[in-house]
Amino acid sequence: MTDHPHNDEPGTTRLRTLLVANRGEIARRVFATARSMGLRCVAVHSDADAAAPFVAEADIAVHLPSGYLDSDAIVAAARRVGADAVHPGYGFLAENAMFAQKVMDAGLTWVGPAPGVIETMGDKIAAKKAAEAAGVPILASVEDPSEAAAVGFPLLVKAAAGGGGKGMRLVESAEDLGEAVAAAQREAAGAFGDDRVFLERYIRRSRHIEIQVLGDSHGNVIHLGERECSIQRRHQKIVEEAPSVRLDDDLRLAMGGAAVALAQSIGYESAGTVEFLLDDESGEFFFLEVNTRLQVEHPVTEEITGLDLVREQLLVAAGRTLTLDQREVTTTGHAIEVRLYAEDAANGFLPATGTVEAWQPAGEPVVRWDSGIEAGSTVGVSYDPMLAKVIAHGPTRMETIGRLRLALERLHLGGLITNRDYLVAVLDSPEFAAGDTTTDFIERVRPVAHLAAETVHEAAVAGALWLQGLNRANDDIWGFAPSNWRNAGLPAERVTFVDPSTEAPSTIAYTADRNGRFTLDTGEVVELVEWATGRVELVVDGIRRSHRITDAPGRLHVQTAGTTVTLDLVPRFTLPGSEAPTGGLTAPMPGSVVDVRCAVGDRVTAGQVLVVLEAMKMEHHINAPFDGTVTEVPINVGQQLDRGTALMTIVEDVGREDEAARS
Repeated sequence: MTDHPHNDEPGTTRLRTLLVANRGEIARRVFATARSMGLRCVAVHSDADAAAPFVAEADIAVHLPSGYLDSDAIVAAARRVGADAVHPGYGFLAENAMFAQKVMDAGLTWVGPAPGVIETMGDKIAAKKAAEAAGVPILASVEDPSEAAAVGFPLLVKAAAGGGGKGMRLVESAEDLGEAVAAAQREAAGAFGDDRVFLERYIRRSRHIEIQVLGDSHGNVIHLGERECSIQRRHQKIVEEAPSVRLDDDLRLAMGGAAVALAQSIGYESAGTVEFLLDDESGEFFFLEVNTRLQVEHPVTEEITGLDLVREQLLVAAGRTLTLDQREVTTTGHAIEVRLYAEDAANGFLPATGTVEAWQPAGEPVVRWDSGIEAGSTVGVSYDPMLAKVIAHGPTRMETIGRLRLALERLHLGGLITNRDYLVAVLDSPEFAAGDTTTDFIERVRPVAHLAAETVHEAAVAGALWLQGLNRANDDIWGFAPSNWRNAGLPAERVTFVDPSTEAPSTIAYTADRNGRFTLDTGEVVELVEWATGRVELVVDGIRRSHRITDAPGRLHVQTAGTTVTLDLVPRFTLPGSEAPTGGLTAPMPGSVVDVRCAVGDRVTAGQVLVVLEAMKMEHHINAPFDGTVTEVPINVGQQLDRGTALMTIVEDVGREDEAARS
């Protein structure tokens, strides 16, 4: 098969205008390819996304009052603006067979597999049966929780519909099964409108391997090799790479063949992914699921194959044959992708919200940034908190790791909590370098993002002297004079910052001489080489560094060699504030209250689940920090909370055991 123009192949559909029924970085990603193919791009957007970058980049944008799950409104928007085709992206309605059918019934081209295939593969139970029928090995599973013994522990409770880690729970023993099933059912119902779950065998030392497949309407199916996506938190991937270091030629051939056999058996068209679980010790592999859409991690396959998977999707949707056959698929080098999230890795990966006050990827090293944000973007509670995907490609795995790590370190990013430093810690770990990346990586390796005290000090010095330059630049009276030019000695200038991640103060005291140098109270001598609105260049004890700086309300974001340090400026004069009550529990992230499991007067024990919150369609349990008695519960089920909202107050038991012993 060779590539050729549209008009050379009879029976194809000419596409002119494409509507992308999605948002954020995937909408921008699809737009980029569509524009390169000469297609006009249509965006749809919710109220929350009205000012989002993808909306501004589209040729036409249509408001969706009810959001991205309103299939009728999306189809109506496509017809209203004269779109020829609809691309669903991933998430939302991307794997909704009913939506695909509505698009086709409206006379529009659906960019994806047939509705019947989506429906079958979207049901994880039906998909397993289809895989078994195609001769693909599957994991032992049962649909009835009362038959858990047939699977054995540990096991996974999994939603029959959907994916992305939603509706999934790891269960170690029979005592925990009931709670896990109930939580998974609630989560699955909220995310997919389907509360069915099943139980599946869990393999501790395993790898998550997926095979990218492409099929067309002429019966051709090929695969583009594998991606390894084993590093996950909350059963959601955060690092993906291709190829996998674990697969040899024989295993790669077997897994690729199994994926193609399954795809052919179900008549698969468009881009899709067949996911497998590989037992790291035995080398056995088992079918997990088929994703009937573009995957978040598709760029790593694009980087090593040189193919544009969105282009392939659009060509197949137009009725074209695949642009290459299996013999023509080649790969070059290694690619790694990380998902940059607004989340607190040190606090159970809880999602974070806020405004992106600083966002500027470095020009080098050259990596691929698939981003849904820009400086000024707001990250709220309505959608997944992924900010961007960062993808590096290199001739070797080690070189690729180095490029990606350095790109993350040099990214100027501030305004909200992110997992950037955590991702750097993952890439820096000896286990990752060795390819020891099984699905238990995070729990086993426990990477730690550590902000060194010397890094904070470096940023504070740069911030203090940048503020000094700013004050001089804004001084219309004495700004012409050399810094600290006086005819008498003055006490040192002092600037105090607080690192918001640790709440640790950092005071920089300095005096200036008449030669443009500053002496810190630590004895360090600093020369101000250059000052500009967004940067400062200093020589500190003979070492020269340049720092990008973003001035935000009440804080500075200072770029160092390894990360961006956020420093809250402490005003010279502060008013006393109120203190939080002792024993007060607060919401660790914004979300809604799903369940309150205690009342005023109840005695609780350390670790007991007190409140269940939902954020980004995932449930989060709030546990009692100690034994005590509940004295206040100011929240109700269904209430929407901001981060830091008081949940309840608990009076800790003090001396209760001693009193009991004396009685």
